Amino acid sequence: MTLIDRRNHHLFQPLLYEVATAGLSPSEIAFPIRSILRKHRNIRVLLADVTGVDVESGSVSLDDGTALSYDYLVVATGATHSYFGHDGWTRDAPGLKTIEDAIEIRRRILLRFEEAERSIDADERRRLLTFVVIGGGPTGVELAGAIAGIATRTMASDFRSIDPGAARIILVEGSDRLLGSFSPRLSLRAKRQLEKLGVDVRTATMVTDIDASGVETSMGRIDSRCVLWAAGVAASPLGAGLGAETDRTGRVTVGPDLSVAGHPEVFVIGDLAHAVDRGRDVPGVAPAAMQQGTHVAEVILADLGGRRRPAFHYSDKGSLAQVGRTAAVARIGRFEFSGFVAWMLWWSIHIAYLIGFRSRVLVLFGWGWQWLTVQRAARLITRPWSPSSGSGR
Repeated sequence: MTLIDRRNHHLFQPLLYEVATAGLSPSEIAFPIRSILRKHRNIRVLLADVTGVDVESGSVSLDDGTALSYDYLVVATGATHSYFGHDGWTRDAPGLKTIEDAIEIRRRILLRFEEAERSIDADERRRLLTFVVIGGGPTGVELAGAIAGIATRTMASDFRSIDPGAARIILVEGSDRLLGSFSPRLSLRAKRQLEKLGVDVRTATMVTDIDASGVETSMGRIDSRCVLWAAGVAASPLGAGLGAETDRTGRVTVGPDLSVAGHPEVFVIGDLAHAVDRGRDVPGVAPAAMQQGTHVAEVILADLGGRRRPAFHYSDKGSLAQVGRTAAVARIGRFEFSGFVAWMLWWSIHIAYLIGFRSRVLVLFGWGWQWLTVQRAARLITRPWSPSSGSGR
């Protein structure tokens, strides 16, 4: 068995926003793939970029020009940012999907406070201390709440020329409520909690343009030097090369066993798959991807054992989103929770799903330290690498 990935680490994406807002370090939510699989001697790991798949010949092309043949292929390359046809917005409104994205967002957030401290222009200070998060899903809600915490608690006494607590955090959502996958009741609870933190929540507001100095919306312009994108995703472009039917976001349509039509040896899972279970679309969330991975393994074993392939059935484990320091919203089965109880559920579940004892201990300690001191230990402003002659440059 061969596992191919362009990065050498497994990333726990639900906590990526914590890296972006200086709450955790990258190594606390990422784990080396080789370490995870070191006891499985029948698995080979390759650090490479897949450039194409030839389903007719049964081969995968890599970035170094080599090709690997396969008997079974599982494609789980996920999703990337979608700017709904406005790819030029990428530079001025980064999204959050990778460690690199998180470090860049952290750099921009912290740098805006530093630049405001130096600025003597009141209007420019206002622009620097205005943070706009576009998208009211879980990522947008969690980012907005965490930035509010940084401004009002973490850095409240760190500056001399500015008051970080005066920062404006604006959350822009195109639909009429936040957290569309949650019930209207929990959406309203999340909105009220964010507003309690000082976040300006603007629903039913469409973004029409983004530039280096702000955002144009259907409700007027917002001047800002820090705009963050959490509004949409598009499937990995590798899916289009499989020759299968795709939906409007680029997800590959798969059958009941998660295989591609006409190629039972090719499976697509995770955010790249458009799967339907009992008449309903399977959501692009981590629990679904984990269940799909297990199912594909069962299908392959059924093939090898001469048994009939089982159909995939998704078990909805619920939804969670953190809203601020000690509050969250949660839906577990038929039950709904909000506030501190939901935060405890959110906290416990995320710790449980982290890979590695070390990561669990570090995140547990880090969150405990944040809760007691309101400090965020990973407040590092990094810059793109360049040769230098000394540490002072």
